[in-house]
Amino acid sequence: MRSITSIIPTDDFLLLIKFENGVEKKFDIRPLLELPAFSPLKDTSVFKKVSNKGYFIEWQNEEIDLSADTLWHEGK
Repeated sequence: MRSITSIIPTDDFLLLIKFENGVEKKFDIRPLLELPAFSPLKDTSVFKKVSNKGYFIEWQNEEIDLSADTLWHEGK
């Protein structure tokens, strides 16, 4: 299972992710913002409150999360 060592949210709804093996990827969250579960993240101040939990990331107050595997496979 992959592990995230760092995550940086940007102003344009990208997540800059670094994994334990040193690989860095960008994940564009904009397509997900149209889904009801992710709509709170349209507010950049909420989006930027992402927390790294190692095997997943979360926006705790919004009860939204994404797995490290999802970020790995869908990141560029």
